[in-house]
Amino acid sequence: MRRRLLFHIFRLSCLLVMLSSCSERVEYTSVEIKDPLRHYYPILQGRDLEIAVELVNTGKVPLLIRDIQPSCGCIVENAHPDENLLVPPGKPIVLTFTYDSKKNVGKVEHTIRIWGNIKPEGMAEMRFDVNVVPDANYHHDYEELYGRSAGTSLREAVTGEGLGRRGYYVDR
Repeated sequence: MRRRLLFHIFRLSCLLVMLSSCSERVEYTSVEIKDPLRHYYPILQGRDLEIAVELVNTGKVPLLIRDIQPSCGCIVENAHPDENLLVPPGKPIVLTFTYDSKKNVGKVEHTIRIWGNIKPEGMAEMRFDVNVVPDANYHHDYEELYGRSAGTSLREAVTGEGLGRRGYYVDR
């Protein structure tokens, strides 16, 4: 019995030594994203928008980028998919993305989150917006798609005069 107890204590101590030797202490660093909030000029629907994000490690320890998460599947990272990136202190890195506007119309806002040993919360983010303009030959006018209220002229529908100045209409 005593031999068995000593064996279990030995196994437990070996396990503790293994776990303590595998511990990794990651120090955090500070980063700066050049122009973290961007407003791009309008683009036609279906066109690609190339986005270059310059990230500078302003801290004293290397930056380890573990994950990059765009807010939409329509944003694809071009250079470094599925690998950790190491940025030395004081050095910049340029991450490039392609935004595909096929499935969007109007003002579109997106965020690209960069995860790593970044102060204070382990994440830095870049936001952008762009107005995606539909091709005039493809999309129909609102009144053509949804029709006008019965007995309302186009002028009345646009100005709201024929709708009793309510600012909205209901289906009959």
